[in-house]
Amino acid sequence: MALVTQQTRSGLVFGVLAYLGWGLFPLYWPLLEPASPFEVLAHRVVWSLVFCAGLLTLTRRWHSFATLVRDRSQLIWLALASMVIAVNWGSFIWGVNNGYVLEVSLGYFINPLITVLFAVFFLKESLRRQQWIAVGVGAVAVGILTVDLGRPPWIALLVSASFAVYGLIKKRTSLGAVEALTVETTVLFPFALGFLVLLQTRGDLAFGHHGAGNTTLLVLTGVVTAIPLLLFAAAASRLNLSTVGLLQYLVPILHFTLGLTVFGEQMGSARWIGFVLIWIALAIFTLDAWRSHRRSLRRAADGTPVL
Repeated sequence: MALVTQQTRSGLVFGVLAYLGWGLFPLYWPLLEPASPFEVLAHRVVWSLVFCAGLLTLTRRWHSFATLVRDRSQLIWLALASMVIAVNWGSFIWGVNNGYVLEVSLGYFINPLITVLFAVFFLKESLRRQQWIAVGVGAVAVGILTVDLGRPPWIALLVSASFAVYGLIKKRTSLGAVEALTVETTVLFPFALGFLVLLQTRGDLAFGHHGAGNTTLLVLTGVVTAIPLLLFAAAASRLNLSTVGLLQYLVPILHFTLGLTVFGEQMGSARWIGFVLIWIALAIFTLDAWRSHRRSLRRAADGTPVL
């Protein structure tokens, strides 16, 4: 029991640190200016690959990596995942650097609702009544925000949809966190490097032209990307799924707080109504998930089949 408790505590520490890292991302990307959002994305790909290759070398896991990636079906799924995560990273960086931190936070708030909808349409799963209610309330909230903004909250929808698709794809693979990120960034590397070369030939490349500090921060995008992922992998192996699900809300809460306080974005009354409705939908969704998890545990303890 003491071992389990210690494992759970360490898992919570790893999980909180991982989500804090992701939640504080909006503070990092503006530091990379005058690099454009797409140059930042390209550097993130290149230096993440360098960092992951270094980790595989230090941990002597190249052999296991090579064995795993011989599976052609996994490679196809990971190649698709790389394209989707590039969309997610790019929309996130663009949104933060162009003053849409609150909309980015909205994307991660609605992500659980988008994920369950995708599960219905693509995995043919059925939703419980409370889940449908949560999705309905979320849809109303998005409608209100669309009217208030004069357009759909496309940054939020792009961030949440791309991350939900990424999650669905990753369910079909069995690579470790470092191995998966290595494959994904390897797929993207030629495009990222080619884009950086193009910027250099046009005289628009920021890397190496705006001081050692800017260059160092761009190189560190690889570390900033990989460290939270490794912490999350360590947490996920020590915690149950419901705990991990609750911890994920730290990310949009931090984004929302930073958008209001550090970046000074404005919240009109309609926007507040939209966000409050999203929070109500998440409360309904989370409470239903917790109750379902508790019922499953009781049935397992009683020897009752879990349907």
